[in-house]
Amino acid sequence: MYQNLVIVGNLGGDPEMRYMPDGQAVTGFSVACNRRWTDRSTGQPQEEVTWFRVSVWGAQAEAVNQYLRKGRQVLVEGRLRPDPNTGGPRLWARNDGSMAASFEVVANRVQFLGSNGNGNGNGHSNGDNGHSAETKQPAYEEDDIPF
Repeated sequence: MYQNLVIVGNLGGDPEMRYMPDGQAVTGFSVACNRRWTDRSTGQPQEEVTWFRVSVWGAQAEAVNQYLRKGRQVLVEGRLRPDPNTGGPRLWARNDGSMAASFEVVANRVQFLGSNGNGNGNGHSNGDNGHSAETKQPAYEEDDIPF
């Protein structure tokens, strides 16, 4: 069996990096993917936003934490990680009491896109001249990640 998910979107906030007890870096961040269209019946523009919570490991985690900030566009390639209790997206209650869901992604590759705000729009993920290293996934469970 094999799954591969590719998303392109913008960071919803600054990345948060932590270290596992063995020293392995892990960075978490959220990505918003927008879909826009015009409703055929009303002619009104419509928009749908899907949020993904991404975790990335190792050297890529450190690069993401160092170079990415809220609003930056990224391409993330990885796998969906279902909620261990439901087998689907992770369900949670918003501050107003309404229910929400987040889709969890374990990234194999994070590619920086667009400009980083200083005029450098080369899209390189970690100064590697366009090559994106794939991250070897550790044997940690999502509940072990300290955020």
